[in-house]
Amino acid sequence: MHQALAFRTAGQGLYEITREVVDAIPRDVVDGQCCVFVRHTSASLVIQENADPTARHDLERWIRRLVPEGDPLYTHTSEGRDDMPAHVKSALTATSLTIPVVDGSLALGTWQGIYLWEHRTAPHARQVLVSVVG
Repeated sequence: MHQALAFRTAGQGLYEITREVVDAIPRDVVDGQCCVFVRHTSASLVIQENADPTARHDLERWIRRLVPEGDPLYTHTSEGRDDMPAHVKSALTATSLTIPVVDGSLALGTWQGIYLWEHRTAPHARQVLVSVVG
């Protein structure tokens, strides 16, 4: 089973998509695997803390420091100063996640959530594919 989910971002940041992914899992799947895949090269997916928003804030600050915009090292600049850093950030994180489905639920830990990480500064329409086998 595959389902494409559409998300609209407001610019850089972590957007929790756990509920939408859970809702995409067919009710008849008791045990299996859920693969979540982002169809873009300037956004990524991560599983992170979903209780304290300061964890997301710290991650965003950390990656901006690690991969600064406007670095003179970049030659891919035709799409703006945030585009190449977005590609690097995507390469350093993940474009797909695999999460077990156990007893009909995603086997996430108590404080874990699934996040779409937008790396571009402008708002974007993003597509995430959820594929479930079980």
